[in-house]
Amino acid sequence: MGTSWIQAVVYTTEAGIEPVSGRLYQLGINGLEIEDEADFKAFLEENRSAWDYVDEALMQAKSGETNIKFYVTADSAGRETLGEVERSLAELRSLDKEKLFGSLRVTVSSVDEEDWANNWKQYFKPLTVGERILILPEWETLTEPTDRTVFVINPGMSFGTGSHHTTRLCLERLEKYIKPGMEILDLGCGSGILSLVALLLGAKSATAVDIDPNAARIARENARRNGIGDKNYRIFAGNVLEDAALVEAISDRKYDIILANIVADVIIALSPAISPLLKDDGVYITSGIITDRGDEVLACYEKQPLKLSHQSQSGDWLALDYTK
Repeated sequence: MGTSWIQAVVYTTEAGIEPVSGRLYQLGINGLEIEDEADFKAFLEENRSAWDYVDEALMQAKSGETNIKFYVTADSAGRETLGEVERSLAELRSLDKEKLFGSLRVTVSSVDEEDWANNWKQYFKPLTVGERILILPEWETLTEPTDRTVFVINPGMSFGTGSHHTTRLCLERLEKYIKPGMEILDLGCGSGILSLVALLLGAKSATAVDIDPNAARIARENARRNGIGDKNYRIFAGNVLEDAALVEAISDRKYDIILANIVADVIIALSPAISPLLKDDGVYITSGIITDRGDEVLACYEKQPLKLSHQSQSGDWLALDYTK
């Protein structure tokens, strides 16, 4: 029988996505599903060619109100986390004098892991990304041969399927830089999609880090789905902003490419840590930055020994490439 989970839904607005996501991340919650009606419809249109079908019932089921879903275990620890979320959102509500972030109300419901996975299967179909990558959910089969690099995934309860703007931006930039033999660091790895695709594209080794132990477990499972063993792929669960031992562990080498697809507040906090971990001429690819926060992130990284080499945008999200 699958693990029992509590699904929590925070109702907000487009302007509230970033502050709510940032607060959830600070509480150790980063397996987020962001549902915005306009964004979802745009996603359908952009990827229609890669879909077997578009489920009209699913379209009708989507609420028009922007919301952020996350999951906690259905036990005392999960309920304690929900209490912390309620307190943090109450604080945010009190700071939101102009009422830009919506109601910030939270609803909860029980959900089994198996049911959650089946909900994904309604609309997560084979997806081409960039020029070289094909994301294949493990419950789907390819109907014809492909010369693309195929990454087989089951997202589990973790963020990162390739469909979100920020993940696609990172994958598209990654394939521009990746070369055989490179060493990769993936900060906020979620499902492991970025670092695992890097290995499939020829990287020598990858180190993945996520604050959520559940994400680390799922990334390991996705590695095995793609024939990637522990020798080339190491995973750490912890907070690189607070855990000195973790920082020391990942600092045993320098990296050709560092990836960070998180949220703006964490990307800003990470800024001093990137250059010491990056090889000379190495590349740092970061996304998860809503356009309204772009100038703030850019200003922060101007203080670092990194040079902005490329800026890309998809929907309301930015990706930035830096070189050392």
